Parts: sequence; structure tokens; C-alpha cells
Amino acid sequence: MENGVLNYDSPAAIRAFLERNGLATNRRFGQNFLVDRQVRERIIEALGVEAGMRVWEIGPGLGAMTELILERGAILTAFEIDYGFVRLLKELFAGRDNVSIVQGDMLKTWRAQAVRPERIFGNLPYNAAFDIIADLIVRGCVPPRMVFTLQREAASRMTARPGSKDYSAFTAFCASVCDARILFDVGSSAFWPQPRVTSTVVQLVPKGEPVPLDQRRQFFDFVRAAFSSRRKTMRNALHLWARTAFASLKEDEFEDLLQESLKHIGFGADVRAEELGPEELLALYRTLMRAWRPDEPCPP
Repeated sequence: MENGVLNYDSPAAIRAFLERNGLATNRRFGQNFLVDRQVRERIIEALGVEAGMRVWEIGPGLGAMTELILERGAILTAFEIDYGFVRLLKELFAGRDNVSIVQGDMLKTWRAQAVRPERIFGNLPYNAAFDIIADLIVRGCVPPRMVFTLQREAASRMTARPGSKDYSAFTAFCASVCDARILFDVGSSAFWPQPRVTSTVVQLVPKGEPVPLDQRRQFFDFVRAAFSSRRKTMRNALHLWARTAFASLKEDEFEDLLQESLKHIGFGADVRAEELGPEELLALYRTLMRAWRPDEPCPP
């Protein structure tokens, strides 16, 4: 450390700092520090941070991105799962009144925050990325801009086209609320320790007319059922889902309803979920609900 500031661009300095404090990186938490300052600054620029903005950071590690956000005058809340890193972050940023460190799993702690953010960003571990993003979307915490660094495979799934091998239930659900765009790739040499994969930075902005908040969880359940097996037609894939969503209908009655609903949006009964775009899946879901309960208010 020089002048009380950790050199975030130096793997040697970071390693020595961790050793002095009796800590090491944990692969399970995806702790790969972004040591390339130019990449860090590109991410901050993509986030569009301005002075006074409330920003959430997921997984700050030792604070390399945190430092850049605070330099821009933002009000930062950082969620860190590693208790040892929480201790170090509080020491590194002691005396800064525009940052608060939240200890624990972000999925279990973010809802307790009284004020919602204007920006969210973070380098998300592969095993938690989709759960974190889906939870924010389902519960309506979708600020004007989110920027996440993900494994390339995860980014490809988030932004996939219908019919491609990466197109999934998460793709369709995310696209029903946000426009997702790949910004740039980040090679393993930009991190320490170096991961074995290429990372990708993705930007999400809310759609002008997203799926209403009170329908998101049910729609997500619908698309997950639709994609439960890529080889199954919609009729077969939705079989178990229909037992709960349309509990009062007999199996043949639901099949008739599904066939008519598919016909209404221009598809046959044997279409598969991966053949339908996010807008078409949403149209099918809404058509099913309208046809089943014609006397109740229709979803927007």
C-alpha cells in the first residue's frame, strides 16, 4: 500500500495485502480481482455514474471498482458475502461518508435496503448470476441502468436469439423486462487470479413497457416450464405447469385452450419454446390467461 491506498493494478500488491491480513481468494465466490484499470474505467463509463447517484455494487472484493465510483461522487452501497473482505473494506474506506458495506449474501440482504438504487453493477460469479438478476427483476428492482461482468457463456444466454442453442427461459424472461446488450469481452489477463474463462460485460436497461411487476413471477414460472425440455412441444412441456395454473381444467380442456391460444398468435400445437421469441411467449401467456378467465381483468 502507498499513502494508505491499495494498488489495485498490481497482483503482487494485492497478494501481499491479503497475506498480511491472513486471507486468500475463494473460487466459490468468484473472487478474481480486475487489475486492468482501463477495463474498470470502461465499466464505470458504461454505467453512466454521476455525482449524487445511489449505486449498488455486488461483490466489491477489495474495492477496486468501489474506489472509482466514490471518486465520481456517488452514494454507494456495496454487498459483500466474504466476511474477511468486509472487514478489509471497512478499513480501506473508513471515514468515507458516501459508502456503506452490507455483509452477507446479496440475495438475502438487498430487500432490507430502504432506498432503491439508480445504478447496479458487479462482477457476478457464474453460479449466482442468474439468480441475482432474476430476483432483482421479479421483485421490481430495475434501475435505469445495470452493468454486469459475467462469464461469456452466461452473457450469451442472456442475449441469445430465438432458435439458438443459448436461447433459454432466462433469455425470454430477462427480455420481457430489460433490453440486454453485450458491450465488450474481458480477457483472463485483466484479472488476478486469472480465471480460465473469458468474461463479458453486459448492460441492461428497462424496456419502455415491461411485463407488469405483479405478473413477473407467474410469467417466469410459465417460461421455465415451457423450456423444461428443448425436445418437447409446448403442449408436452406445459403439462405439469397447467396442473397448477389451470387446476380446474381437465387435461384435454387445457390442450384445447393451448391450441387455440397458439393459433391466435400464429403457431401450431407442435411448436417448441425455443422457436418463440420473448414477445411471442408473452403474447401466448397473456392469451392463455384471457381465454381461461374472460370475465376477469386482462393483463395489460
